[in-house]
Formats: sequence, structure tokens, C-alpha cells
Amino acid sequence: MKKELQGYIALVIVSFFWGTTYIASRIGVQHTPGIFLSGVRQFASGLILVSFFLLKGKKLPEWHELKKISLQGILLLCISNGSLTWSLQYISGGLASIIAALVPLFIALFSVWLSKCARITKWMAIGLLIGFTGVLVIFYDYLGLLQNSGFIAGISLAFLSTLAWSFGTVYTSKQKTSIDILFNVGLQMLAGGSVMLLICFISGQYVNLAATDNSTLYALLYLIFFGSLLAYSAFVIAITKLPPTLVSIYAYINPIVAIVFGWLLLEEKINVHMILGTGITFGGVYLVRREFKKTTVD
Repeated sequence: MKKELQGYIALVIVSFFWGTTYIASRIGVQHTPGIFLSGVRQFASGLILVSFFLLKGKKLPEWHELKKISLQGILLLCISNGSLTWSLQYISGGLASIIAALVPLFIALFSVWLSKCARITKWMAIGLLIGFTGVLVIFYDYLGLLQNSGFIAGISLAFLSTLAWSFGTVYTSKQKTSIDILFNVGLQMLAGGSVMLLICFISGQYVNLAATDNSTLYALLYLIFFGSLLAYSAFVIAITKLPPTLVSIYAYINPIVAIVFGWLLLEEKINVHMILGTGITFGGVYLVRREFKKTTVD
């Protein structure tokens, strides 16, 4: 019971704090390029975690493991989190979080593609159709913005982020390493953050943090300590103490947190189409996940 209680507490932390990171990132990108904000966040978080384990006497993994970990970091943190944070320069945190809620759907699709044990069933196809119908309902109020190149860029980056996180999750599940899981996470963050910062310095997409707006610094500190170190650690605890299917409900709660706090703090809009579309999308994602679980069990 104590083990389950710890898992439930960790799940609550993940569900709430990962939802708030959309708002913190949205605040941060008002004065800082999104990919630079994400790069600093991941590099700093990774440096803290890796330094902690090195001071405890842990050694860096062999090169063949380090390459796997670095690729995971590039997929999950550089491409996915970098693209998602970048997208928030153009779209609201609530809208980005709803697109990110499609992750379980794409994880199922990538798993079917890469696995011989799973298959696309009739109900899975129906779930896919329902999920994307929900997205179309949400976009009904944004039709007038489809001629805006910035809005299109934001939506494209958010979908790229969702695809990268989904594929990276499936890839990571098949690439086991022998090192401590939190040490692994720290190395992923360090690798992903390093690549993003390198891209920023080459492209000129960076700012002097010492001279930037205070709100950006507060948002960055929040992302480092609460979004990465606290929430990601809690996620790792949750998946070790609770069934993965239960832990995955964070994907349904994060958008609700992001939409509510975006409305309260940033005056982002909430309307009938967003609420209805979000409900439809969640229904489709749930159906796909349920059917995928059946096919893998069978």
C-alpha cells in the first residue's frame, strides 16, 4: 500500500506540474527564443542530475550506451521539447497541450508499426478517426488564422513535437541500458540540451539571460526545478510503482491544467469548441489505447 501511495503522489505531481510547464514556457518565450529556452532548461537540469551521480561515485557509461542515451535525448528533449517550446512563440499553451495529448495515439501507431505482436483493429481505426475529428472541432475557431504563417508554424512544430516524443518513447522502450534510470535521464537532458544550445549559437537564436526580463528568468527556474527535476523524477517513480496504463492518464490531465491556468494567468480563451473538441479527442485517444492494449495482450 505504501508503494502504491508513493506512486499516486508522484502521478499527481506529474499531472499537475507538467501541465503548468506549458504556461511557464509560454511566459518564457515572450522574451527568449523557444529553442534557446528549452536548451538552457534541459542542459541545466541534466548538468544538475549528472553532477549529483558523478559526485556519488557513478561512472559515465560505455560509449555504445552513451550513443543510445544521446539519441534518446535528441528525440525526446531536443526535437520534441525543443519544438514544443518553440511552438509556444506562435500558439497558446492550451492549444499546444491538446495537440500533445495525441501522444498516446501516436505511440500506439508507432508500436504497431515496429511490433509484430500488435495490429490495427476496426475499433482502433475508429478511435483514430474520432481523435482527429476532435482536433478539427478545436480548430474550427482558428480557421481565420490558417492564413497566418506564424500560426501554421506553431501548429506544425507542436505536431512535430508529438511525433518525436511518441517515436522516441517507443524507441527508448526497446533500448534498455544498465545504468540508474535517473542518471540516464540526466544524460538525456545533457545531450538534448547541448545539441539545442549548439544550434542556437550557430543560428544566433539566443539572448543574454543576465540582461533578459525577470519573468523569463522566473519561468526558466520553474521549468528547471519543477518541470524537469521534480516532475520527471516523479514520472520515473510513478512508472516503477504503478501500472503504465494508469500512469498514462497524465496525458489527459495536463491539457486541462494548461487550459485553466492559461485562462487564469494569460487570458487565453476557452470556448465551447475547445471544450467539446478536447472531450472528443480524449475519447478517440482512449479508444485507441484500449484497443492497442487488447492486441498486445492477445
